[in-house]
Amino acid sequence: MAGFYSRPPQERIELVSRWAALSPEEASVLGSRCALDLALASRLVENVVGVHGLPLAIAVNFVVNGRDVLVPMAVEEPSVVAGASAAAKLAREGGGFKAEATAPEMIGQLQVLNVANPEQARSRLLESRDELLALADETDPVLVGLGGGARDLEVRLLENTPAGPMLVVHLIVDCRDAMGANVVNTACEALAGPVERITGGRVVLRIVSNLADRRLAKARCSLPEEGLARDEYSGEEVARGIVDAWALAAADPHRAATHNKGIMNGVDAVVVATGNDWRAVEAGAHAYAARTGRYASLTTWQRDGQGNLAGELEMPLAVGTVGGTTGAHPTAQVALKILGVETAGELAEVIASVGLAQNLAALRALATEGIQRGHMRLHARQVAAAAGARGDDIEEVAEGMRSEGTIRPDRAEAILAQIRKRDV
Repeated sequence: MAGFYSRPPQERIELVSRWAALSPEEASVLGSRCALDLALASRLVENVVGVHGLPLAIAVNFVVNGRDVLVPMAVEEPSVVAGASAAAKLAREGGGFKAEATAPEMIGQLQVLNVANPEQARSRLLESRDELLALADETDPVLVGLGGGARDLEVRLLENTPAGPMLVVHLIVDCRDAMGANVVNTACEALAGPVERITGGRVVLRIVSNLADRRLAKARCSLPEEGLARDEYSGEEVARGIVDAWALAAADPHRAATHNKGIMNGVDAVVVATGNDWRAVEAGAHAYAARTGRYASLTTWQRDGQGNLAGELEMPLAVGTVGGTTGAHPTAQVALKILGVETAGELAEVIASVGLAQNLAALRALATEGIQRGHMRLHARQVAAAAGARGDDIEEVAEGMRSEGTIRPDRAEAILAQIRKRDV
């Protein structure tokens, strides 16, 4: 996709449509003002009065597990797509991203209070494991037929809580290609009565956990340091700067929060584009980052001593390719076809790769020119549009601010006024 950035939107649509073998109807979704009409929107959520749009862009240059991938990203922040594409190009020099995903297992929780003998109740629950798993499977025979279903039962005793001692039952469900929240919640509801009977306690909560730490995705890349050179910085200097910048995120929660936010810039954009629950993914990611008791970086970066920079990202990624908004939203369906993924695991592998690329782009910028310089160059168009520029005037106002080195609303308004006066 050489020169993809410089092509007009309609030409980009044509290129992507040919790449993904989109039908005319699917291609029209990309070019439409909003593929989600009001009638369909009103069936997805309540109290609908309109549809809110986001730019849908394509990140290029990605190689994931040896396969070229075009990545749809729904995002409003400048520099995210450009950063991911640039980092993916660097990673190509080392063979791209290697990614893997664990089984798509989700955890459902049942909270059990007022148990007279918690240890005895725990033993009884574990003795009834097979019975309870069979009851859970009865709630979704279709999932079981696809090879998924209830996999295990775990019971934890929490002795010191604000509500006193309680048992927490974890129902482990393989959700196949669904995100799985509705599947898990339904199964937990079905187990509430039997769990009360077995324990003699009172079941309060029965709900999925968004800390999907049994459903992890991992992405790795290793790239030659010389390819990282930028302006007056050598590749070795940039690699050292990236590792040093990562070290602060590994040690300090204040830096880690911003570091991980940058990762989620890329992750969320793909999650939103594919109609998945970005709030659940965010919650799981940040909880996982704090799993040791201290919030830290989701990535690691190191120099291997052989002239390569190696990075790795591991995080929970509960995403699906079927069901929910993913199955109902026209743009989400087209986004999945562009990605060329067939399973939820493959989607998670691509998303993890995008998150690692986003982190590489941010750290490389921080280690060289600083994050703001490049970001503001791309942000200039947003400032111009907010000042009232439209059409070709947006780029002219943006370029005027870039040439001055001052990207502010007041300068955008002044430059726009000059353009309009000139064109009268």
